[in-house]
Amino acid sequence: MDSLEQRYLTELRRELHRAAETSGGEVETAARLVRELETLTPDALVEHLGGHGVAAAFDAAEDGPTVLLRADMDALPIEDEAVAAHASRTRGVAHKCGHDGHMAIAVGVARLLARQKPQRGRFVVLFQPAEETGEGAAAVISDPAFARLRPDIALAAHNLPGYELGRVVLRAGIFACASRGLSIELAGATAHAAEPQRGRSPALAVSQIVAAWTGARQLFTGLDESAQATVIHAAVGRPAFGTSPGDGRVMATLRAASDAAIDALEVKLRLVAERIAAAWELDRSFAVEEPFPATVNHPEVVAGLVETARALNFAITEPDRPFAWSEDFGHFGSVCPSALVGLGSGGNVPALHHPHYDFPDALVPYGVALLEAAVRRWLDRSG
Repeated sequence: MDSLEQRYLTELRRELHRAAETSGGEVETAARLVRELETLTPDALVEHLGGHGVAAAFDAAEDGPTVLLRADMDALPIEDEAVAAHASRTRGVAHKCGHDGHMAIAVGVARLLARQKPQRGRFVVLFQPAEETGEGAAAVISDPAFARLRPDIALAAHNLPGYELGRVVLRAGIFACASRGLSIELAGATAHAAEPQRGRSPALAVSQIVAAWTGARQLFTGLDESAQATVIHAAVGRPAFGTSPGDGRVMATLRAASDAAIDALEVKLRLVAERIAAAWELDRSFAVEEPFPATVNHPEVVAGLVETARALNFAITEPDRPFAWSEDFGHFGSVCPSALVGLGSGGNVPALHHPHYDFPDALVPYGVALLEAAVRRWLDRSG
């Protein structure tokens, strides 16, 4: 990538950073990406895909596989404390996971492939909404318009603080854990605080559920399993000294290295909470929110990415265990062979989701080089 192209993508990244929008509200971001893609005259341009998703397809002269490159679009409800000139224009909303950089990389790959199309097949660049809530990938895949773009191989990249700039981080199998939010709502009956026996307070049930769910890793999983339940919220009643509470809630994030393990954990958490609520004669209801499947990298796709990285003389690290965080790119594994590749964004930079984090512009050329070469690997080779 020459210096002019790098400067262009840097300015685009910063423009997208200024226009940060949270999950499901990526209106301005989508409009900007549409304008960018229109300049590349794609063979197909799809808007409003799974919400505010945008996709462009570029066809080669010869038939062949479809390779999809996905970039996430949404920002986080976090204050921007890292930047000045390109700070987010929206208070309390900022790109603290690097999705602005992911989009800039994907645009850079699309610009190169549009100028010099591969020999065969089809390249699709997808800008996906609502990754942070775990809703976007599933919505895109279930959108009828996605059938016209359905890939044979899907790729995505995510920046990783803690690894040296440009280092490729890859492993076959489970790359990132599954996660989901589980909550229980409890309903009893209020009473005067002087006569709590006349009501049905959920206070003790809430405390027992918190204890049981917090101890789930010890009680419900073995040494060979990676699973945990983290209680993130608990409440009873309202702040009224004259009232014994009649309602309560406990919320937890479940996390496991596989979909099977997290399913089993959820079943056991529901069962123990159900028994506690019944013992206190409380009505109860459960809800699951923000479900993320495990991101499972296909061995053959990983092998191709490793081969590409080596040809570019990129340093490569293979983690010995899955990352504890989750990514809804895992849904694409149910569509086709896929892989999520990590790109080191610096060994001494703020962590993802930290208010001081800012995607390093110097990482963009690494991402463009790797992913353009990877796409061409599948589309330029014969048969």
